[in-house]
Formats: sequence, structure tokens, C-alpha cells
Amino acid sequence: MAELQRMASSPENTVRLRGTLDEIDVVDLLPKVTAPTLVMHCRHDNLIPFEEGRRIAMSIPNAKFVVLESENHVPQRYEPAWPMFLEAIEEFLLNT
Repeated sequence: MAELQRMASSPENTVRLRGTLDEIDVVDLLPKVTAPTLVMHCRHDNLIPFEEGRRIAMSIPNAKFVVLESENHVPQRYEPAWPMFLEAIEEFLLNT
């Protein structure tokens, strides 16, 4: 995935995009979310702090929070967290 990102954008644009995304704050809107919500976050995420994922889940009424054991932002299919990632999505979709 990192290789695809490097091919898709210049380092300057990547930094600019990341800076723009970091400025977006919707935390005040989260309590108004009424749709069923699944928040998954990798415990050792190297991109977004774990507590941010937990804070988002706690701010959305009735959100389900799933902790994944990975250092990646999104678990990779070769990781032990991958089956749990897929299972959580499937369970959420089937029960919503």
C-alpha cells in the first residue's frame, strides 16, 4: 500500500494533503450521528493515535468499537488481526 501511495502522489502533495486532513475536525458533530456505526482501530496504529479512535467511538451514540492488534493503520491480510477485521465488518453488516 505504501508503494502505491508513493506512486500516486508526490511527497509535497502527500504532505499538503495530510496537513489539510489534520485540520478537519468533526468531533462536535459525532453525538448527532444516528446511523449504526462501527469504529475499528489498531492498538499500535503508526498513523493515528489509538485514543483518537476510542474517542470517536465514545462520541457516537451506540457505536461499536473494535480493537485490532496491529501496527498498521489498516490490518494487512497476512496479519493475525485480518480475520478479526473481516469478521467485525461481516457481523456489523449482518446485524445492522
